Amino acid sequence: MDIMNDWNETLIREENEKFRTEVATMDKQGTRKWIYAKKPSGKYTNYRQIVSTILLLSLVILPFIKLPNGNPIFKFDVFNTIFILFGYPFFTTDFFLLAIGMIVSVVFIIIFTTVYGRLFCGWLCPQTIFLEFIFRKIEFLIEGDRNKQMRLDKQEWNEEKIIKRGSKWLIFAIISLFFTNVFLAYMLGADVLIQYILDGPFEHFTMFLGMIIFSGLFYFVFAWFREQACTLVCPYGRFQGVLVDKKTMQVSYDYVRGEGKIGRSKFRKNEDRKKIGKGDCIDCGQCVAVCPTGIDIRNGSQLECVNSTACMDACDDVMSKVGFPTGLVKFASEENISQGTPFKINARLVAFSAALILMLVAMTSFMVNRSDVEVKFLQVPGKDFSVEGEYITNTLQYNLMNKTNHTYKLTVDVKTFRDGKAEILNEDHQFISLDKGKLKQGLIKIKIPRKDLTSYKVPIDLEIKDMNGKEIDNYVISFMAPF
Repeated sequence: MDIMNDWNETLIREENEKFRTEVATMDKQGTRKWIYAKKPSGKYTNYRQIVSTILLLSLVILPFIKLPNGNPIFKFDVFNTIFILFGYPFFTTDFFLLAIGMIVSVVFIIIFTTVYGRLFCGWLCPQTIFLEFIFRKIEFLIEGDRNKQMRLDKQEWNEEKIIKRGSKWLIFAIISLFFTNVFLAYMLGADVLIQYILDGPFEHFTMFLGMIIFSGLFYFVFAWFREQACTLVCPYGRFQGVLVDKKTMQVSYDYVRGEGKIGRSKFRKNEDRKKIGKGDCIDCGQCVAVCPTGIDIRNGSQLECVNSTACMDACDDVMSKVGFPTGLVKFASEENISQGTPFKINARLVAFSAALILMLVAMTSFMVNRSDVEVKFLQVPGKDFSVEGEYITNTLQYNLMNKTNHTYKLTVDVKTFRDGKAEILNEDHQFISLDKGKLKQGLIKIKIPRKDLTSYKVPIDLEIKDMNGKEIDNYVISFMAPF
């Protein structure tokens, strides 16, 4: 028995060393090992299918929906630097919101990963959703499951292989072209995209060429590069190593139960595994077969793991067939497994989740409460105050940015002084006409009775209103006087 235990420990040690020194998708010479993932099925796969369907339908439909204000829900027009989020237009003057958003995003990723691991990768990441729920499904439909794909790959280029591979690649190309146009709808706007299509490719040849290049890249990633994007390119897997700790919830193998006292072994009928000291893992390899990145979850947390939960469904299916309890591979923390405790909501989970929610609420509040018109008044360089009868006059330069989809007609009032006057230096001296999405500059005279001024610099509050008297914004600036 001692010899058996030593031999088993040696095998486990060698396997661990191999896992730590080799990448699952490459051999020692650096040659890629193609991943033939088995078609997953089960409870978690069905849940992921629902989530991915909702996200894909949203991706396709959202750019074609317009809100009552005439804006799409999302638009990212990098060519004209116009960005629309949830129907609100954002401009380069809103850079501070972008900076806040980036900070919130980084902190959100750190906290989310620390608590929930790489749940985003397996359930929400576009790379995973496109690959697993579009391209692989087409592959399963045309070429069959894992074993049939492996046989097809090894056989000669006969009629069957040419038809299957050709039809698969053609469908992949059509899908890539379709989603490229969807992304263009987010950039150009659905109306503009439809007009470009009706005009024909040669009317907008530069845009057409860019679309073809992007479609080629899209095809390359999902037809060939695939899981390499996760294991070699995406930095998120590298972050995992420093963000995940023993309390992090993630897809984990219950090694205490699975290995037992003498390790895992093949299933034998009518065998008392507990008495012998064997673990519940029967070493069937199904968790490896279904993994989209080709790893063995039994080796523990790895940067290649995207938490797809396919291994959980595969293991539960095998455990049910052999009459063992399910949950050998499950969502759990290292602490849960080592101590044999079930998952439960603790203070850490509540605190971190509350922090995530507060950050989202704060960012949403910043966006919603952003002023419709950005206002700025500046003293005109080189100009001093002037005296006009009983009034002291300052000439100011105004900069107004309309961040909405409708035209404003604005007036300016001196809120600080009842007898103060604001005279806009245009043809009618009454209002400022501000077109949607436009920046306007001009001059304005501020007149305040001399008797009301008690210092050479007096802070005044300028109130900007629309023609209905509704306050749009206000601005405080120092008024120069001869005292």
